[in-house]
Amino acid sequence: MKHVLIEKAFDIAIVKINRPEVLNALNFELVSELIEIFNNIISDDKINAVILTGVGNKAFCAGGDLNQVIKMDPIQAEKYASHVHYLLNTIENLEKPVIAAINGYALGGGCQLALACDIRIASANAKIGQTEVKIGIPPGWGGTQRLARIVGMAKAKELIYTGKIICAKEAKEINLFNMVISLDNSHSLVFNDKKNINNQELNILLNAKLIEESIKFTRTITVNDRFAIKISKSLINKSRDVTIDSGLAMERFGCALCFTKNEEDKLKSSFHKIKNDFSR
Repeated sequence: MKHVLIEKAFDIAIVKINRPEVLNALNFELVSELIEIFNNIISDDKINAVILTGVGNKAFCAGGDLNQVIKMDPIQAEKYASHVHYLLNTIENLEKPVIAAINGYALGGGCQLALACDIRIASANAKIGQTEVKIGIPPGWGGTQRLARIVGMAKAKELIYTGKIICAKEAKEINLFNMVISLDNSHSLVFNDKKNINNQELNILLNAKLIEESIKFTRTITVNDRFAIKISKSLINKSRDVTIDSGLAMERFGCALCFTKNEEDKLKSSFHKIKNDFSR
């Protein structure tokens, strides 16, 4: 892969967008590589979750590569959007949790990439925004659909109409970020002993902590039953498109699937573990 790195920590795949020289901007080739990687993860039984992040300390993803985008005619733009939609739908519908570890900027298409993930964990210096109106286009990669479902329609309209870039604290307050990671006192003590500390060094430490905390959080998911997580993700995703009655019917069916013969031993084992935990 030219533009994407992949590492493993336990049963977690860490997928890194690797174009730091252009703030990890998305071009057609990079999107194709991400599609290939996520399609491979679908069938890899050794991977139970994914962390998606960017290489470097400045950006998760700064959006579409403008050097490529500005040369497109309407037909090429629609084809490119369809290509990105395929990637983001693959991420959203992956039967394994996908956590965005947002280091620095997540703008335009980078914001839309993060929106397709299940959970967003950000560094304290992260900034996010749907900035497309600034260059004369609406969000075209799912922002008009997914953002409102996360932050509400009124807030989504505000962010999209203004092209406003918000800080990690505000993004957490509107539930766009699930968690924000900061350096703690132990890191501050290390730097207090040095005279010439620059922001780059602080960002390196902060990015390392972001990945560390993202792995730690993701492991609280992967210790649970894979099949139950798969069913839960599917039901939650479908809940936005159906009535409550239809959703409850799907939930009953999904729950019933966990009582099949193949799952019986796991259910008994989990039940006894929970029972023992409460007996202590």
